[in-house]
Amino acid sequence: MADNEHKALQLMAEAEKKLHSSKGFFGSLFGGSAKVEDAIECYQRAANTFKMGKKWAAAGNAFCEAAALHAKAGSRHDAATSYVDAANCYKKSDPNDAVTCLLKAIEIYTDMGRFTLAAKHHQSIAELYEGGDCGGGSGGSVDLDRAISHYEQAADYFRGEESNSSANKCLLKVAQYAAQLEKYEKAVQIYEQVASSSLENSLLKYSAREYFFRAALCHLCIDLVNAQQAVQRYQDLYPAFQDSRECKLLKVLMDHMEEEDVEAFTEAVKEYDSISRLDQWYTTMLLRIKKQINDNSDLR
Repeated sequence: MADNEHKALQLMAEAEKKLHSSKGFFGSLFGGSAKVEDAIECYQRAANTFKMGKKWAAAGNAFCEAAALHAKAGSRHDAATSYVDAANCYKKSDPNDAVTCLLKAIEIYTDMGRFTLAAKHHQSIAELYEGGDCGGGSGGSVDLDRAISHYEQAADYFRGEESNSSANKCLLKVAQYAAQLEKYEKAVQIYEQVASSSLENSLLKYSAREYFFRAALCHLCIDLVNAQQAVQRYQDLYPAFQDSRECKLLKVLMDHMEEEDVEAFTEAVKEYDSISRLDQWYTTMLLRIKKQINDNSDLR
């Protein structure tokens, strides 16, 4: 480890030396650009050597130096690649620095018209925020808001490049977190949109069932009557939905909500969960819906 770090520091010093020797009139006249290329190579070798020693921050810094030199030399694609390399190192030391580097890469890629690459890196930033790796606020909601923003931008770029599957994947993340943040209308709109596009594809049609189920639960967090109308609409759009376990559960839950029967509501959820395991998102939504029944009962 120590040997790698020592070697890497020597390479950094060598890069600095080459840069300084290329400055001035005679330096630029006699092979200045070649020395800059040599300096870039030294920085990249230093970065990789730091990586071998697991010195992630130092490796990121070295890749950033290479990126800045590539940018000055007009090698935009190489600059973007180096910023991404730097970001991958910073993810292991300081995710906020990783975001900064990815944003620099995105700026270059969008300027070059490489929107698919820009989209992928917006997705990477969103994943850092959703994992709670980045600071910048008091609690997860700030991270989720930023994750939503970057997933939306990624979806927009993917859609523009006709990568509809990748766009929908990002949009579903937006819907998931929007619902968690109680932005139910936004979540409903996305789930219904993705479900409708799934119905147009024979291979994806089956997945519409899940998206309609999620949309209906979001509706139930807002209003029972709207949810009942939405479920009827989903059955009209996708007749197979009517016979699904999800649809049957929704109808039972809506009946229990009308009856304000908390115990029956809880039992219906337990019975469903014993066969089809409900993840944390579903559990959160169902607890919020159940709380509405309790609140309504207390008001009477």
